[in-house]
Amino acid sequence: MASPTSLMKRLLVGRPFRSDRLKHTLLPKRIALPVFASDALSSVAYAPDEILLTLSIAGASAFLISPWIGVAVAVVMLTVVASYRQNVHAYPSGGGDYEVASVNLGPRFGVAVASALLVDYVLTVAVSTASGVANLGSVVPWVATHKVAISIIAIAVLTAMNLRGIRESGGLFAVPTYGFMIVMIGMIATGFIKIFILGDDLRAPSANLVIHAEESHMTGLAMAFLLLRTFSSGCAALTGVEAISNGVPAFKEPKSRNAATTLLLLGTISITMLLGIILLARKTGLQFVESPDQIVSGPSNYVQKTVTTQLGETVFGAGSIMLYVVAVITALILFLAANTAFNGFPVLGSILAQDRYLPRQLHTRGDRLAFSNGIILLALAAMVLIVGFKGEVTRLIQLYIVGVFVSFTLSQAGMIRHWNRLLRTVRDKQTRNRMIRSRTINIIGLTMTAAVLVVVLITKFLLGAYIAIIAMIVIYFLMVGIKKHYDTVARELTPSEDRPVLPARNHAVVLVSKVHRPTLRAIAYAQATRPDSLTALTVNVDDHDTRNLQEEWERRGIPVALTVIDSPFREINRPILDFVRMKRRDAPRDVVTVFIPEYVVGRWWEHLLHNQSALRLKGRLLFEPGVMVTSVPWQLSSIDDVDIDKMDATLSRGPKRGPRSQSS
Repeated sequence: MASPTSLMKRLLVGRPFRSDRLKHTLLPKRIALPVFASDALSSVAYAPDEILLTLSIAGASAFLISPWIGVAVAVVMLTVVASYRQNVHAYPSGGGDYEVASVNLGPRFGVAVASALLVDYVLTVAVSTASGVANLGSVVPWVATHKVAISIIAIAVLTAMNLRGIRESGGLFAVPTYGFMIVMIGMIATGFIKIFILGDDLRAPSANLVIHAEESHMTGLAMAFLLLRTFSSGCAALTGVEAISNGVPAFKEPKSRNAATTLLLLGTISITMLLGIILLARKTGLQFVESPDQIVSGPSNYVQKTVTTQLGETVFGAGSIMLYVVAVITALILFLAANTAFNGFPVLGSILAQDRYLPRQLHTRGDRLAFSNGIILLALAAMVLIVGFKGEVTRLIQLYIVGVFVSFTLSQAGMIRHWNRLLRTVRDKQTRNRMIRSRTINIIGLTMTAAVLVVVLITKFLLGAYIAIIAMIVIYFLMVGIKKHYDTVARELTPSEDRPVLPARNHAVVLVSKVHRPTLRAIAYAQATRPDSLTALTVNVDDHDTRNLQEEWERRGIPVALTVIDSPFREINRPILDFVRMKRRDAPRDVVTVFIPEYVVGRWWEHLLHNQSALRLKGRLLFEPGVMVTSVPWQLSSIDDVDIDKMDATLSRGPKRGPRSQSS
């Protein structure tokens, strides 16, 4: 009969996969697109909101500029997509920006990229989930009042789905992702048909609002700064592009070609939807403000809805079924957009763990061949952000995209050095021309992403971006410290060329609390090891009990002298440690083997009643040089209730190592 914990795990995660089934989890393009591109595709649901609300600071007239901001963002996205197509061909092993920067710029640049990406992945989950709740709350008010709790539940559900494995979760995500594309493009097309062909005068619910500018008299410099801030907010649409370069190993063969094709599809669809929504918002007079205080007059009890929800109401009608379809499918894709991070973060964490920058536990695969520890760590970090920022999209998004543009910029710099190095060795003219073309694309990408990074830092630093920067710095030094620790341990454990020096003598010490079967077994086992000396040691914390022990010892005629050490303050560990140290002090080349009798119990609550002092003493003795600790178990009858075969099966599964190769 399986335990309740095991049943719950099987229900949530599913049956475990054999390691040789790893190749069956690889993704075709039709599944890879929703798995890796849902973040970038879904960003069109909140990037227009951020563009319009930032422009609203200058008043309603500033909305006229929104299409040009959209075009600028689209140009950057096209450049980044073209640049990353070079990355996936040159580095298909799955390291993405981290590997590009590490190989070409050096390990410290690689760690800087990794820290930026880790922060960005966490923010992707938090922002996407919070935005999904905000969209759903536009048509279901109850959701808006419980947004933090619902966001946490959504992250928990995503975590369970990803723990089941990438192939299975990818199949679940395909339907809503493709549904979102169809609904958004259908809404945009329907709106333009009604406006330009049927001649309908479509007006958004917010079109008749009278709003005032937060800054009524903006100088030329202030207006330029506002436009830069709007542009940087709109660049949130670029998040998620790098996930495909990190996830190349998850694609079916040919991996690089399939990844590059998926990347191109991602860019084309995202740009189409982004520009379509912004243009439709402009044609319908849609207004979206940063603060409710900006609304001077409008309908009574007016509640500001998200841009996509307003467009759905404008195109399909208030209260229509399609309006709810738009709201629900947008919320769903935003929830699932976090899945991009759930696929990117664990893979990157596994690679970093393999390179000794993160704990080794992040390099192991779980029952379903997913990097379970990385998935759980990402979910917990995102939940902390949701609670800390109360699920507010506008507050969270100020922390966003700093990390991703740091990785964009360093990655492009690394790719330029990569092509320069290859061009010094290649002589074939056709190959050189192809490399020069690729290098030119990466140079343009570096120029553009570096410029955007500067804009983002200038315009968003005081609005919250400094928090993300601090987090990156902390993670950077944490990873450097972990690497230093692992390197130190490796150096200390590396065998030297000299033959190991054998100990001069072995002194055995058997710890005695009572004369019972475990003690007698420990003495017999210690004698069987043929030590140079054998001591039975007990600590006197109660004179009456010690006298009874000595009498029983003599009555049984045990052929080992019993040594009693006093403990005036009723301590046990300290007198034993002093005795062991004295043995070694007399002969530093000798070793002391301490035999500790222990009970083996079968019920969980029995562990609380036995062996606690033995556990503490063992833990302390491990720090003593030249001391070996041997547990001598005595199985009690309660172990008959333990299903040993089931325990063996559980232990034999163990964690699966995550190989770093193109076939992984």
